[in-house]
Parts: sequence; structure tokens; C-alpha cells
Amino acid sequence: MVEKFLQYLQHEKRFSGHTLSAYTVDLSQFSDYIQETYSLTSLLEVGHSHIRSWVVALMDANISPRSINRKLSSLKSFYKFCRTRGFIHENPMLKVIAPKVGKRLPHYVSEQSMDLLVSDIPYEAGFSGSRNKCIIELLYGTGIRESELIQLKLKDIDHSARLIKVLGKGKKERIVPLHPDLYATIEAYIIQRNTTHYNAAEKHDLFLTDKGESLYPKLVYNIVKRYLSYVTTIEQRSPHVLRHTFATHLSNNGADIKAIKELLGHSSLAATQVYTHNSIERLRQVYEQAFPRAEEQVIS
Repeated sequence: MVEKFLQYLQHEKRFSGHTLSAYTVDLSQFSDYIQETYSLTSLLEVGHSHIRSWVVALMDANISPRSINRKLSSLKSFYKFCRTRGFIHENPMLKVIAPKVGKRLPHYVSEQSMDLLVSDIPYEAGFSGSRNKCIIELLYGTGIRESELIQLKLKDIDHSARLIKVLGKGKKERIVPLHPDLYATIEAYIIQRNTTHYNAAEKHDLFLTDKGESLYPKLVYNIVKRYLSYVTTIEQRSPHVLRHTFATHLSNNGADIKAIKELLGHSSLAATQVYTHNSIERLRQVYEQAFPRAEEQVIS
């Protein structure tokens, strides 16, 4: 049954390999738990009490509420699939309450630090420096995901309109505009790309490694971490931080949240609204720094 569910996620829902792996692990862990604890050999025999018991066991093991909720999300999708297909009569997840998760604001880099990174930090000469600069500016200037960046093809760039076509989650395409400065950086990189690698014309990927092969996640992560370390001390220095930074800076400067949603490729507005919290926190800081705090004087 699990195999049919995973095939459904892969072929009908078009989930990524990373997401499929997470679902597989979650379902496998729960299956092991009910077998060891209750001697149940099928996930279809499960009731809500078994799932509640697993939640308690996870909490006792100091698993974070956020991680537990992700695992419950996997079970929720699985049992919804089973109920829809008629494999079970009742969905056991309907009586399960997920642990409360405190709001976690996304990490981001300040505008001043990003200005420094884009304008003043020197990049090494040649192909690798041109590529690294383009990767940093593209992630920050468009808010695309690391996986979306790796999938970009040369044909995805509309040079006449200065637009880029992005293939997002669920194979959904969206169009993202390119700032003139960012577009100039992309153009400079493509010229360097095509003159450095003798087989560049045979490659469709926009970004290549130093050896002319397709880009891979670890390389992108290392590039971003290296350059962000020049301008910020935040603990998380990943490609996703640049995505958060893009959205936060747009929100801080008054961009419409629906427009930010479309640029990020979010399926719902709820996922985008977290960036308004950063804006509110920024306003709070400005207020506390600027508002007069003179003590009231009693007039007798």
C-alpha cells in the first residue's frame, strides 16, 4: 500500500525526490513503531490511539514539534489517500491533534550586507568567479530555490524581455523578471561560460561546474556559504537564506504580499505571510529607536 501511495505522489502529485524520501522515512518509522509496540503488521490496521501513542513517544525522545508535525503530515496524506481509494473506512488522523509549534521567523541577511556582497566583495577572475557571482545575484535577485536554479536551462532566459522561466514545485512554471544589473551579470557569465568550456554548446544547463558538468546541490551550498560568510555572522548561510532575504527585503520595502507569493511560487498566501512578520519586527525596532521616551513630568 505504501508503494502505491508513493507512486501516486511521484506520478500524479509530481513530488520531488527529496519529498518522496521524507515520506518514505516517516512511514517506515511509524510502521516499525506499531509493529514493535503493538505487533501490527499493516498500516491499515491503525487507529487514532496508535498515532497518538507514537506522538508521545516522539516527544519523549525530544523530537521537536516541527519535526513531529512533518511526520504527521506524511501520515495525514497517506491515510487520506487510503480513505479516498476505499482501503479504509475511517481516517485515523481525524482524531489526532498535532503539537503546537512556535512561530519561527526565517533568517535573512540585511540590505546593507547584501549591497556589500553584490557591489564590493571581489570575485575571483575567470569562469568560476563569474559563475559564483551570477549564482549569488540570481538567488538573491529572484528568490528562486536551489533546486530551481540547478534546473535552469539557457533557453529559460528571455533576453528581449529580461525574464526568466522557472520550473517550481509540482512542475509548475512561473515567470520572474530580471533587474537590469542582474541581467547584465547573467549575460557576462554566459559569455564566460561559452568561451571557457569547449563543449558548452552541447550543454543545455545554464550553470556548469569548473569541469563543464551539470551543477549539483553541494556545490551551490558551498558557494553561497562561502560568500555569505564575508558579510554576515548568521548561523544559517544557505541558498534558502537568500530566498528568505529576497522576500523579506521586498516586504520591508512595501511590496504587495500577493506579488511576493507569485514571485516565490508559493501555492498559498499562508506560506508567504511569514515575511510580513519580519516587516512588523523591523517597524517595531524603528519605533523603539525613534519614539521619544521622555519621562512624564508631573505638573503641580
